[in-house]
Amino acid sequence: MKVQVNDKEVEVSPSFTLQQLIPYLDLPTQGIAVAVNNRMIPRTDWESHALHENDRIVIIKAACGG
Repeated sequence: MKVQVNDKEVEVSPSFTLQQLIPYLDLPTQGIAVAVNNRMIPRTDWESHALHENDRIVIIKAACGG
């Protein structure tokens, strides 16, 4: 199935959850925030949040500096 991650199309398994998507994209599990279809998903819900065809996912990485 296809989802949009930061405006790029990504092919994932139909049973993927957010918890599975993060390592699949080779991203760290700490220091990021995730929104699905313009709704922030708390880290505690990543394991149970199933992805669906055409979901729009935004992943924001924390950065230090000023």
